[in-house]
Amino acid sequence: MHTHTLKYDLPAGIVVFLVALPLCLGIALASGAPLFSGIISGIIGGIVVGAISGSHTSVSGPAAGLAAVVLASITKLGAFDILLAAIVIAGVFQLALGAFRAGFIANYIPSNVIKGLLAAIGILLILKQIPHAIGYDSDHAAESSFIQSNGENTFSAISHAFGAITPGAMIIALASMLILIYWDKTPFKNVKLLPAPLFVVGLSVALHLVFNRYFPALSIDPDHLVDIPPLDIGNLGSYFQLPDVAHFANRDVWIVGATIAIVASLETLLNVEAVDKLDPHKRETPTNRELVAQGIGNICAGLLGGLPVTSVIVRSSVNIQNDNRTKASAIIHGLLLLASVLVLAPMLNFIPLAALAAILIVTGYKLAKVSLFRDMYRKGWSQFAPFAITVAAIVLTDLLTGVLVGLATSLFYLMRSNFRNPFSMEQYRLHIGEVVKMELPNQVSFLNKATIKSALWDIPANANVLIDAANTDYIDNDVLEIIQDYRIVAAERNVRLNVIGLRDEYHLHDPIQFVPALDKDTQTKLKPDEVLQLLRDGNERFRAGRVTKKYYLHQVEATASSQHPMAVIVNCIDSRTSPEIIFDAGLGDLLTVRIAGNVISSEIIGSLEIAHKLGAKLIVVKGHSSCGAIGLALQNERAHSVGAITGKIRRAVEECGCAHHPAPASDKVLLEEVTRRNIENSLADIINGSAFLRERIAKGEMGLVGAYHDIASRSVDFGALVTGDDFDRYLDKASGIAA
Repeated sequence: MHTHTLKYDLPAGIVVFLVALPLCLGIALASGAPLFSGIISGIIGGIVVGAISGSHTSVSGPAAGLAAVVLASITKLGAFDILLAAIVIAGVFQLALGAFRAGFIANYIPSNVIKGLLAAIGILLILKQIPHAIGYDSDHAAESSFIQSNGENTFSAISHAFGAITPGAMIIALASMLILIYWDKTPFKNVKLLPAPLFVVGLSVALHLVFNRYFPALSIDPDHLVDIPPLDIGNLGSYFQLPDVAHFANRDVWIVGATIAIVASLETLLNVEAVDKLDPHKRETPTNRELVAQGIGNICAGLLGGLPVTSVIVRSSVNIQNDNRTKASAIIHGLLLLASVLVLAPMLNFIPLAALAAILIVTGYKLAKVSLFRDMYRKGWSQFAPFAITVAAIVLTDLLTGVLVGLATSLFYLMRSNFRNPFSMEQYRLHIGEVVKMELPNQVSFLNKATIKSALWDIPANANVLIDAANTDYIDNDVLEIIQDYRIVAAERNVRLNVIGLRDEYHLHDPIQFVPALDKDTQTKLKPDEVLQLLRDGNERFRAGRVTKKYYLHQVEATASSQHPMAVIVNCIDSRTSPEIIFDAGLGDLLTVRIAGNVISSEIIGSLEIAHKLGAKLIVVKGHSSCGAIGLALQNERAHSVGAITGKIRRAVEECGCAHHPAPASDKVLLEEVTRRNIENSLADIINGSAFLRERIAKGEMGLVGAYHDIASRSVDFGALVTGDDFDRYLDKASGIAA
């Protein structure tokens, strides 16, 4: 125990103890076991399991979810001491499960089912504790099943409770809930060693004594108080039962032991997963270590005469909501349970059950807030339906049955989603033409056969089709046959087919009938306006976050001997503006000339002339937002060789009318104005600086366009394309800019 966290863990442990005490007794009663067997398990769950467990928040002990299993097991085996042998066996099984790392199962429980479990527990706490809050205690405090052991159900018990109200109990419950709700608005909230539930318990005892002495009409009967049986200190051995070794040869004992191990392990894994979600610090419980801790706990419980133990969601929730910090709070709760039966019983028997009911009702509300249901509904039916069905099933049956129903519902929606949308289809335009891409998911089963076949067979003739299985771990043989058959269909329809990423174990050769890299014929056919549209399309994909996969290895092979770029980009050296990324281009698609401020020099013009000789159809001068070179020009920075760049940009600064009034480089509006003007100047410099390029543009062999890249919005704003018939009009403008 750490002293700096003890001020949090001690009060949390006390509150958990106060809640756990009647639950331990009630579960023993519901299980048909000796009353003290529940206390023994509570002590073991707190001290033994708490010390070994790696969870900071989980609290273990006898669980209501196992009460029915224990009751049926005692009936089947004939005696409680025979059951103890089965509990020892269950503990050994759990040790083995932990050793073989079976705790991974917790990772496969859907979040919507876990949240449904928490919400259902919250609703159950409210519904089950309402009768105790108003003084109707026909069932025991640990009852959690819809059909109760006294023959009533959850709703009939509430109905009968309102016909038998105990006024004193109701006053205590209402006062307790008001204090718990508004505690944070009182000065007492700063006293760490006095949590609200502890204050409520103390106040309830005081009110009970006052009612009995001064207001007989409000007095509370002993039936509505905590009831710890008196302990014969001189005969402690009589409270412990040891399993008879002879029972370990009984086949039925082993069957019951295995059943308890499975049920207790599943309930523990469910609970620790749920508790980890409640933990404000989001710590992760080591599930294999938890199974080992539960196994040792159950071995101890079987050897000392206790009930089976598991992680218990109610106690763990109370633990978290009382701001515990470490597992010391669980151990403290176990030590207090031990002290309660030894020395504290006379004092604890003054606590009204109504006060404990109020604590659990408020805990239940925090677990089942309306906002949780609203948030789950907003996530859609595939998330909300399993959540809601889990809630309803747990409330109307029991915890494990409800969770299994929820898991089945979640699995149904998973299969439904997988059946309806087992792949993603996307159509986009590249320089090689329209490409239809089918991307397969991680797992492709025979259930997907019909939809995949329908989608492939519906693709029109003369298309480029890409089936991408790069992220697929498993493909059913039926689907592999569909892909194999489509090769024949594709050949008959003049469809060029690529299949990427099939694993070697499938023994299917990946057909590569087209490569998304420019070849000479495709480059020759492209026109400047078509290249510009391809750049627009690529930028739109980049903006939308759906860039195409590049398959660089295939592109390297296709471009190793020659290159056939479609455009040349005069781009700033800024690290955030890579044209290949901004335009979602592949290897060999673009030539890039990098220079600060995208200014033009004779060397740049020489590079552009070479680009034409390489077949490029479009020259793009691309400036961008927040340009450092533009900012330096605005500040008239000329140190060292920087002036060679900023001196050319100063032309744009002067044309914007701010040369004599330097503005801060952070002025975004001015930066954009100067940048756009600088782009126009660079376009004019290209036209005026190269007769060769002027002729090519005039003939329509090349195009020229300016572009402004807004880094924040990811968008590129293109100006008017200059080529062919448009060139004469632009030539006059360019001459005016140069003048």
